[in-house]
Amino acid sequence: MTPATLRQQAEHLRHTGRAAEAVDVLLQALALAPTDTDTYLQLGFALQALGLDSQAAEAFRTPALLNPGSVMAQGYLVHATQKAADWTQLNADLAALRTALAAKPADADDEFGMPFALVGLPHTRAELRRASELASRHLARGLKALPAVTAQPLAPGQRLRVGYLSADFHAHATAALMVDLLERHDRSTVEVFLYSHGPDDGSALRQRVQQAAEHWVDVTALDLAATAARIRADGVHVMVDLKGHTAGSRLAALACRPAPVQASWLGFPGTSGATFIDYLIGDPIVTPLAHAADCTEHIAQLPHCYQPQDRQRRATAAPPRAALGLRDDALVLLSANAVYKITPPLWAAWMDVLCRLPQAQLWQLSGGDAADARLRAALHAAGLSDDRLVFAPPVDMDAHLARLVAADLALDSWPCNGHTTTSDALAAGLPVVTCMTDSFPGRVAASILTAAGLGANVCQDAASYVERVCALAGNATERQQQRNRLLARPASLYDMDRFARELEALYHRMWARAAAGQPPAALLA
Repeated sequence: MTPATLRQQAEHLRHTGRAAEAVDVLLQALALAPTDTDTYLQLGFALQALGLDSQAAEAFRTPALLNPGSVMAQGYLVHATQKAADWTQLNADLAALRTALAAKPADADDEFGMPFALVGLPHTRAELRRASELASRHLARGLKALPAVTAQPLAPGQRLRVGYLSADFHAHATAALMVDLLERHDRSTVEVFLYSHGPDDGSALRQRVQQAAEHWVDVTALDLAATAARIRADGVHVMVDLKGHTAGSRLAALACRPAPVQASWLGFPGTSGATFIDYLIGDPIVTPLAHAADCTEHIAQLPHCYQPQDRQRRATAAPPRAALGLRDDALVLLSANAVYKITPPLWAAWMDVLCRLPQAQLWQLSGGDAADARLRAALHAAGLSDDRLVFAPPVDMDAHLARLVAADLALDSWPCNGHTTTSDALAAGLPVVTCMTDSFPGRVAASILTAAGLGANVCQDAASYVERVCALAGNATERQQQRNRLLARPASLYDMDRFARELEALYHRMWARAAAGQPPAALLA
């Protein structure tokens, strides 16, 4: 067999859940062609599927060295090292990614731009736009637009047809955020289509989402063009992609222009970089008009937080602290964000907090054995003992929400904040402290906390972040007041009837412009 044939065989094995066999096949391919960069990339993907992020990073390092101008190779490398909490070459690797991105021609479409790798790392808005543009052009290559459809004013009594496209209509963060909204859409004014290309996990959340859908359309077996054709056949007016540049996305289906108005929302914290997306739905905090130049879409603002919530999502009683590995007398500081969001400056801030609060334990979501070992070594390097860091293993969504109640305060990550992670903490009545940055991924928690009435917990730099954490740590009364406010479900964050009306009004504004023959334009709150 040729290396190319072996790669194809390995990719099939990986996609059918046989990643270990895929690794063996790829090693055979490398024996035949030791410098084949595509084979190394496939090997990295297979190792990631096995949870071997450190080994995956080493596989990605070879193509990054062989082809330093490859944004894709550099992006996969730096994201894998972040998932493994390996910061030994982070500065050099990030610099290589930024250099490769800057060197790409403005109209390049030869490789995926890796915008998601930038999300968790220091970046500028312009860099995220450039990466997203490269990714969208690459994903959309070869796709042809359907015949144009002219938007028309709605007839009296005619409903606006709104479609949502996602692979995440199951036990997933997106579904958990959206389900209450879907149940509260006003069916007298909007007709909702859900286009699902993800798995049916049999979960209660999947069933609830399906029941909330007026039209449930499973497009899993369709390719991009066929997905677009189905959307066009359904006569959708406003089509909303919920994935953006995240795993399993079919954003590129919208390159066929199946709907007269197309928008991006919720799944990816930033511009899509796609010329075929008209609007980016945000709010005055995550997408201020001052950031418009760094978005390929027009900004469409909801008046409050852009992120919906589920009022039914409440924590049950937490397990005893001892069962979670926590001390009963500790001040428990939660970090439930994924390990790839931890950067050295953030870790330094947390170590500062632990040094100033000797009674505190940092409760970090586990990143796997290798990542956890590196974080523990970084703890020791700060002069702190093992008992100051406790890892929380992966559990299902309901068990995770329940255990959050055991913490005293949540420490948000930056430059990429917690998104659903922040909402989960608030749903459990747990106050969160965040640091707001200058790019969408680092402004999400500020938006959520402001809507929850906890704007005092939004900090502007690392020093004020540490001070705010320490101040709240020493003020049990203020923490309890914040808990009480959250458990009372502040209407500014949890009123999904109002949220649904505001979102529907935004869709109608988009359609009104199109039906009047006007081009998309910024729609401000």
